[in-house]
Amino acid sequence: MKKITTVLMLFLAVGLTAQEDSKDKLSFSLSLNQDAFFGFTPMMTASYELSETTALTAYGIQWGGGTGSAWGQWTEVGFGYSFQAGDFNINPQLGFTMGSLLSSGAAQRGVYFDGIVPNLTVNYDADKFEGQVYIGYYGALTDNTAAGNSTNNYMHYWANLGYKVSGSLSIGLHAEELYLSSGSTNGGGTLARADGYFWFGPYVQLTKGDVGARFSFGDNYADAATRFAPNDFYKLSFFFSL
Repeated sequence: MKKITTVLMLFLAVGLTAQEDSKDKLSFSLSLNQDAFFGFTPMMTASYELSETTALTAYGIQWGGGTGSAWGQWTEVGFGYSFQAGDFNINPQLGFTMGSLLSSGAAQRGVYFDGIVPNLTVNYDADKFEGQVYIGYYGALTDNTAAGNSTNNYMHYWANLGYKVSGSLSIGLHAEELYLSSGSTNGGGTLARADGYFWFGPYVQLTKGDVGARFSFGDNYADAATRFAPNDFYKLSFFFSL
């Protein structure tokens, strides 16, 4: 009986240790974002450490909290792999949208696997400088159009670079563009490129440990006569790691 108890205790100890090791390797972060076009878009990211320089990643974005509510409560989820190269963290991911924006130009009901989103994020973090580059292609994966409706495909990218004034304050510049790249019309024809916005302006960021806030603002340099996003550039983000 003592031997059985000892074996059970050993298995339990190994299991608990493995569980704790797994918890140590898993991390989450949450960012609460609001900007002049998409509205309120909370985003959760997760990372599972494979080694000191590599990790499996996943993310989810609730676009439906703002403008995306008109697109079938647009929702995006994805997964990927990240690796460290000096001061750079490189994270290619593959996402999928649920809703109606890509599958019917927001003309029909929301569907799962509305679109596919291959994307890449590169973060830069050095002693005095910080930066990020993101590029994502939003392509229709489902055609849910009726006669006269069109599928929509978009390009969305941004880049920013900042200087760390102190341990808690950084300032920098942010540039971001969104445009409709193409689409297929039910009944024949394709959509031409249409510019949404090209934002450019400064940002100010405050951080303390794993918590922070960033405010960005500036002008919309896309042609005011043709762009589908009329507002100036302003974005506020709160973020923290769990």
